[in-house]
Amino acid sequence: MGKTVLIGLDGATFTVLDPLMDRGVMPFTRDLAARGVRAALRTVMPPLTPPAWTSLMTGKRPGEHGVFDFFQKETPQSEYFHFAGSQDVRSATIWSLAGDHGKRVVSLNFPLMFPPPAVEGYVVPGGWMPWRQLRLGCHPPGLFDRLKQLPSFEPRELALDMKLEAKAIDGCAAEEYVDWIELHTRRERRWFEILRYLLTEEEPADLVAVMFDGPDKLQHLCWRFIDSAFRPADPSPWEAEIIALCDRYFSGLDGLIREIVELAGPDPTVVLASDHGFGPTWDLLYLNAWLEEHGHLVWAEDGGAEDSDTPQIGFSQMTRHVFQLDWSRTVAYAATPSSQGIHIVRAAEGREAMSDREYERLTAEIAAGLLELRHPVSGRPVVTEVQRRRDAFAGPYEELAPDLSLVLADGAAVSILRSDLLVRTRSEPNGNHRPEGIFLASGPSIRSGVALDELAIVDVAPLLLYSLDVPVPLDMSGRVPEEAFEPGELRRRPPRYVAAAGPAPAPESLEAELDYASDEQETILNRLRALGYVE
Repeated sequence: MGKTVLIGLDGATFTVLDPLMDRGVMPFTRDLAARGVRAALRTVMPPLTPPAWTSLMTGKRPGEHGVFDFFQKETPQSEYFHFAGSQDVRSATIWSLAGDHGKRVVSLNFPLMFPPPAVEGYVVPGGWMPWRQLRLGCHPPGLFDRLKQLPSFEPRELALDMKLEAKAIDGCAAEEYVDWIELHTRRERRWFEILRYLLTEEEPADLVAVMFDGPDKLQHLCWRFIDSAFRPADPSPWEAEIIALCDRYFSGLDGLIREIVELAGPDPTVVLASDHGFGPTWDLLYLNAWLEEHGHLVWAEDGGAEDSDTPQIGFSQMTRHVFQLDWSRTVAYAATPSSQGIHIVRAAEGREAMSDREYERLTAEIAAGLLELRHPVSGRPVVTEVQRRRDAFAGPYEELAPDLSLVLADGAAVSILRSDLLVRTRSEPNGNHRPEGIFLASGPSIRSGVALDELAIVDVAPLLLYSLDVPVPLDMSGRVPEEAFEPGELRRRPPRYVAAAGPAPAPESLEAELDYASDEQETILNRLRALGYVE
């Protein structure tokens, strides 16, 4: 049985990939799709990197694995949040399940892998951890010292470094787009060089996985240069340069995918998947302003002013509602824009606890009011759906989730800041998340040249485990998608199942705790702001 290869493309969408494949920018990905299967991949609520990748890795939905956002609520009743880490993943993953059955893994750049989980194989986290702690983030101990001998190894670009990213992030002015795109072009290559080293110089692995997050980063800021439907008909020299650089990024990514498949050896099972899709957006909903207008939220007298010279950043202030709201009079608030959720304050000092009956009345009132909200220009609904927590996040950890979660029309984004407007419309489209990501697969037992009906993101973990001949836990929400395989394959080699696998192993080192210096906190928050996740 050959290797199983998972290539994660953060935010990838067929809206972008299909034209690139058709134009010959991504010929290997085109051929991979032609000799395998493809499908839209329906993500979870919210369509966001941490809960979505965790669902792909666990085969479970957020209420079942416990991750809902970049920030995690400390307790169901707390107003305080912390940056999410591996300790917040409360379920077995493909990494731990493979190891439990004698398989070795390589896992590179997937979120919520710091502190590193104790797995059989190799882990190098990336994106949302401080570069200074990358040594502690690498598993097994000693791996960092071997990797740093690679000519291309640069922790500041693999993880976080204020000096390298500040210009690309602070406002992302026109003259900074080139640096932003080239940074992520280099960064993808650095991840590939680590992967190549591990596959050629270290012990063999059965499950080889790497996540490239450049598609998400570029699409957020450069959508109008990437989606052919929005590209300027008569681009200026600067616009033409950005278009060419974006094409070059995706062409380079296609080349890396080809090299990874070649490195995997004969007859690998290859899966390309994204955590969510993407599309254009113009609108911004000021959710806390709406809650204030309807009497559900009250700002503290000295808590709402914005001072652009001294922005509120840092670990203790990453969700500013803690300092800016009058808790004696606030009954509902949006803590983070990334979650697109509303939390209900059922108890606060100085007032009587909210009864179950009042809670039901309040959530129904807020949901109905938001569904009635109309766009000031088009007159169309701004919010198309409001989901109750018990419906959106059923599971043992649902109480950590927002009480209400919003689906906004046309991919609109949420702001949690004070505003005199409820809805603001941008003059140019940005990219924002959509629920339909991508799934491509090829391999010895995978069907050839077939477009499947939509799959769920929780189906990927069972498929990967099946390809490894590892039993699938019965408590996974996903399934092994029989339609992806050659007829009769699952009858010839039926999937094996085991009882619930229990939680993932705890990180092996208590030393590797999240410890952000002030500039690292600022970098993370500036990065999230630039992408529209925080402000």
